[in-house]
Amino acid sequence: MTGKEIIQKVKEKVGISSSSSSDAGKGKSRIDRHITHGYHLVEGKSGHSMEDYVFAQFQKFGDNELGLFAIFDGHLSREIPDYLKSHLFNNILNEPEFWDFPEHAIRRAYRITDETILEKAQDLGRGGSTAVTAILINCHKLVVANVGDSRAVICKNGVAKQLSVDHEPDREKEEIENRGGFVSKFPGDVPRVDGQLAVSRAFGDKSMKEHLSSEPDVDVEYIDEETEFLILASDGVWKVMSNQEAVDCIRTIKDAKSAAKHLNEEALARKSRDDISCIVVRFG
Repeated sequence: MTGKEIIQKVKEKVGISSSSSSDAGKGKSRIDRHITHGYHLVEGKSGHSMEDYVFAQFQKFGDNELGLFAIFDGHLSREIPDYLKSHLFNNILNEPEFWDFPEHAIRRAYRITDETILEKAQDLGRGGSTAVTAILINCHKLVVANVGDSRAVICKNGVAKQLSVDHEPDREKEEIENRGGFVSKFPGDVPRVDGQLAVSRAFGDKSMKEHLSSEPDVDVEYIDEETEFLILASDGVWKVMSNQEAVDCIRTIKDAKSAAKHLNEEALARKSRDDISCIVVRFG
């Protein structure tokens, strides 16, 4: 299959469905049945409707297969993470460079997606969303990108390795101030951009966009015999658990869906009150 044929096949899949309609699910690779995924979502106790959305599925594109995984964690918005769930991967896969230079394609698609969200602000409303995405290419190459504080952690030989970057305001204070914003740090509270947002990068947030970035951090990891599983989770997990604690919590659970559910239940037991979303991808 030529590059043009692959791109056309991608465009035909614009209507691919996601997993946000249910609170749990699972699937497996078609080219390596040992690679499976499972996801689980729990609505938090913060007094607002669920603002997390999950995307998790394998898709065939000619002779290629992609595992597409993402968690979108909205703030003051359900519409924006819902929009991301429906459009971000399509934008990434429609980038002509994707198959040869996926990291470049992902950065460009993140930027274009954010520009579109800002243009549609009247329909999508205020607020924004963080995102962590992982694309598994032919069960071998894993490309992770993120804006915000949802996190990707991989386990190799029992050791946790963080693949994403937590975009915290105090870590990017200089960049925020150079854009004309400020970082507040009141006693008993986390650092916030302009006294409002607890992350320094996000999609949307039109009223604060001059002071925020939607530029993702991108990392590439290759799957080998030491690779056990990948965790994608919203900050409802990471507020109460370290990377290694999360890995240790589910390492012996072979069913990916059960592992995702157990990790969320452990976060709840540790008094997490935020919405909690988790995807586990097991590599056999």
